[in-house]
Amino acid sequence: MTDGRWLVAGLGNPPDAYAGTRHNVGAELVERLADDAGRPLTRNRRAGCRTAEVRLGGAGVVLAVPEAYMNTSGGPVQRAAGWYRVPLERLVVCHDDLDLPLGEVRLKRGGGHGGHNGLKDVDRALGSRDYLRVRIGVGRPDGRASAADHVLRPFAAEEAPTVASVLTSAADAVATLIADGLGPAQNRHHGRRADGQEEDRR
Repeated sequence: MTDGRWLVAGLGNPPDAYAGTRHNVGAELVERLADDAGRPLTRNRRAGCRTAEVRLGGAGVVLAVPEAYMNTSGGPVQRAAGWYRVPLERLVVCHDDLDLPLGEVRLKRGGGHGGHNGLKDVDRALGSRDYLRVRIGVGRPDGRASAADHVLRPFAAEEAPTVASVLTSAADAVATLIADGLGPAQNRHHGRRADGQEEDRR
């Protein structure tokens, strides 16, 4: 699985106003990967992203965070893939997922956007849904609270340890995906919860 360069893109909103919110966990995962590699993200005007080139899972990997709002993420992701000459089959998009509880990470290729505006725009820009995804659970709001408001709120203080753990798990999942492929990565990481709880398999 390590032949050729990969692109790992993390979706989010501009960090000055939205750092620490549920909607930014994809971007914060990519920032974590860059920090772990000792290669800070720097601005790439042609791609419209902050990027860093690293080694991960035995392969050359471009880490990218679009310099855009979530609902206009697609153009920067598409431009980064073109600039670095990364084919669709080696594109990994990391994003928050309301349908997964906090602490859970899932991986897949393709599928619908589930109302996620960032994925919707990536689908539009690429003209395809057939890219790899790392889904990071943020949970749904309680009661009648708006899902849109929920993802734009910061995590609660008591959730911080789980958030830190799930980013560690997700970083490991990205490395496994690149090194070993989707099936082995799913076998290793599905069923594990960063908060130690049993995963709901319904």
